[in-house]
Amino acid sequence: MIKQILSNEIKEYIKNNPKCILLDVRTKKEWNEDGKPDGDKVGAKTYFLSISADFVKEFKNLNVDKNFEILTLCASGVRSQIACEILAQENYSCINILDGFLGNQKNIGWKNFNLPCK
Repeated sequence: MIKQILSNEIKEYIKNNPKCILLDVRTKKEWNEDGKPDGDKVGAKTYFLSISADFVKEFKNLNVDKNFEILTLCASGVRSQIACEILAQENYSCINILDGFLGNQKNIGWKNFNLPCK
């Protein structure tokens, strides 16, 4: 089962678990129109990689240490859950950011919670 976290818990989580990276799996269009999270400002190196047929191969090319937890992010928490499930099959430790970058019906998301953005 994939662990879930909300945007309002991110700063504290990274502070207590510094071996984390942030992986935004939205599309280029979304990054350009809605902005990008700046995980570096909360202590997590940030990568941007859309889900595609070559997702696993492209992720492995990032050379992320398997000792790091991967905090996945999309617009509202759905695609990031899929990314977690895919990466978990490759033996990475993943946590889904449940409310995503823009939020969902229940929670406000990274951007609306005023976490750092580019």
